[in-house]
Amino acid sequence: MSKKLLTPEQKRLDTDLWIILLVTLAVFLTYVLTGNQLMSYVRDSSVSVIPRLLLNAAVQFGVAGLGITIVMIIRKEKFSKFGLVKENALASIIGAVACFIPYICYLIISRQFRGYQPFRIMIANDVLKSGFPVNVAGMLLIALVWGFFEGFNYAVISDKINGRYPSKNRWLDAGAITCAIICILFHPFTISLMGIIEMITTFIAIYGMLQVKNRTGNAWGCVFAFCFIWNAF
Repeated sequence: MSKKLLTPEQKRLDTDLWIILLVTLAVFLTYVLTGNQLMSYVRDSSVSVIPRLLLNAAVQFGVAGLGITIVMIIRKEKFSKFGLVKENALASIIGAVACFIPYICYLIISRQFRGYQPFRIMIANDVLKSGFPVNVAGMLLIALVWGFFEGFNYAVISDKINGRYPSKNRWLDAGAITCAIICILFHPFTISLMGIIEMITTFIAIYGMLQVKNRTGNAWGCVFAFCFIWNAF
């Protein structure tokens, strides 16, 4: 049997996915090797909040945003190509929120719910206490990196995977399934009953969010979920 030849578009998507993968892994492995030192610096309240936030944001963006940004610049792709459009924005947001309900229930049942605070990252409180205009600029950077790019990152990667490996069955969505698995692997979890429930609800949230994105053609639900749910509970 002869090997199936790839189309120029499939070859292009292969290259895009490899760029995203290699950039993400390079930053992530750097973080794994130096994470203790980096996080000790980020937590050090005796240091000005600005360099600590910039370092934390650089690592976060490197893992969830830099790869797709490089590819979009090379390909001259617009945000609208991946669903950042006005049409069906409300339906996309409502659908994404609905997919996160099991995950929110898990957080409440497992007693991990500590109140609602969007952009609740390690350094957020220090940023808020830093005074104007640093606090405003800092929170905007947090919203951009931990909200916009983290959510949009999944939308772009999912689209490119589905373009490379299309499926006739809309439920066997290679992009959504892969992104959900990546999300689980890139975050700590335990092999226990509650750990398994966490993995299942996380999979439902990310897979469902991307299914909603595909069916509405709108990615604002992905961005909204990471701005106001994922880092807020």
